Amino acid sequence: MQKYPVTTLREELTFTNDLMLDENFNLLPAGCPVTNELTAALRAWEFTEFYCDGTVDFNNNLLSTESRSANQFDEKNGEDKAKKEKIGQSVRQVIKNSLNSQIDGSDKSRMAMVQKVYEEYTNYIEEIFTHYATHKEIDQEEVADIVKDLCGFIRDNRRFILRMNNNVEVSGKNFLVIHTIRTTVLALAIAMQMHMPISKMIELGVSCIVHEIGMLRLPPQIYMTDKNLTPGERIQIYKHPIFGYTILKDLNFPMNIQLGVLEHHEKENGTGYPRRILGDKISSIAKIISVACSYEAITSSRNYRAERSNFDAILELLQNQNHPYDEGIIKALLYTVSLYPIGSYVYLSNRKAGIVIDTNPDNPKMPVVQMLTEKDKDGTPLVIQTAVSNIKILRIMSKREQEDLLKIIAQKENPDANGSGDNSGSQTAHAEGASRKEDSDATLDTLMEVVEPTEFIEPIPVEEAPIRPLAGKPAPKPAPTAKPSPAAGATGSAGAATGPAGANAANPKPAAKPNNSSGDDMETVDISFFN
Repeated sequence: MQKYPVTTLREELTFTNDLMLDENFNLLPAGCPVTNELTAALRAWEFTEFYCDGTVDFNNNLLSTESRSANQFDEKNGEDKAKKEKIGQSVRQVIKNSLNSQIDGSDKSRMAMVQKVYEEYTNYIEEIFTHYATHKEIDQEEVADIVKDLCGFIRDNRRFILRMNNNVEVSGKNFLVIHTIRTTVLALAIAMQMHMPISKMIELGVSCIVHEIGMLRLPPQIYMTDKNLTPGERIQIYKHPIFGYTILKDLNFPMNIQLGVLEHHEKENGTGYPRRILGDKISSIAKIISVACSYEAITSSRNYRAERSNFDAILELLQNQNHPYDEGIIKALLYTVSLYPIGSYVYLSNRKAGIVIDTNPDNPKMPVVQMLTEKDKDGTPLVIQTAVSNIKILRIMSKREQEDLLKIIAQKENPDANGSGDNSGSQTAHAEGASRKEDSDATLDTLMEVVEPTEFIEPIPVEEAPIRPLAGKPAPKPAPTAKPSPAAGATGSAGAATGPAGANAANPKPAAKPNNSSGDDMETVDISFFN
């Protein structure tokens, strides 16, 4: 490949072949114009040369002098600094406006306000990554101030921001940015559940925001790929906590934050990375990030796999197989998001559908649910306390079920949305709208009854739940009169034909299991710590 000095680059310049930093790192695809941001980044990263097999269009007056390039970089540096200050001010201004705004008290208006603030925090995190990539700088004081404001915002809007966090879809954002904001919000909510002092919460929040900063030292092809990683690429990924630690050490971040970033992939049982240390050696900040990071990863889609439900995530962490996570933090997560996490769409025992909007501080298995098709006397969506209403959650909806149901509800609430607007066709439009409403009513009833009650798995009462003993504790002896069902060892299943045994002894028949996760999975969950 032919070598070129970086000083020859100018805005709008194009090459006939890919621009390369070395044999493996693709800097700019063929035909894409060079930008001032790219040249500024190369100078900030102290790259002096690039490679290309193609040719340069010198008719575009491509070559520039070293002094002109340096002046352009200084100008861009000033622009980036002003933009960074604008982003930080924007977050604070949006929060200030939200506190002073007059909202009508409805969940809808509150969610709209939370969404706006959430998006501003996401933009701010993206700017932190971008500014470090181009300038190798992170404003510690500003980040700490922003985290302090975020703690207050989460405290005042916890159930709304957790709903937003579970269902956020921000198009055009790098997945590292989305992963960071979701992990940060969840980790701070867990810390509040644990009554962590505000000074420690700020350290935790700053650590969360920069916990993936080491990824920027890796080629983006590795962490943005839609293919399975090779062994060599996986080894590179394992280095990102070390890179992050080195970055923060060079920037003189506090040691607690450095260790939080270095150890956020370590596990209690010593199977984590990069140092494979045991739980007593892992910092408390890293332990919280580990749980929040894992929960977020399970529920997020990646290029190489689909996301799983929030219920799947909480069950996997509760099972805590081989004990990779701190059980106290797992318990705090459970009481933060509930067994049926906030933002989850659920089927109920009264054959209605709802969305989990808040936790129950006394019982994480009985959250607060907002009905999707029922209204209260004042016309607002009906909210029920599952702990006192005698209505139970049967199971979580699949993503497809959720999308179909919301579409049907939208059609039911606005049957004339596609009707004709002129007077001559008003009667026809009204008739068509009524017909669509009848169709949507029928379809909604069909969807709500798509699964027979015997296919649902009733939540296991806490006092009847099978307890998986912790290490060193003797297992409870099985009942001498009943043989376990081949389908499930959990008692209280609605799929059982004859009482707690779960099957007729003369004719055992496995209980039917829905396609998505259900209470069946709880037979191996150790719930003794919240009994």
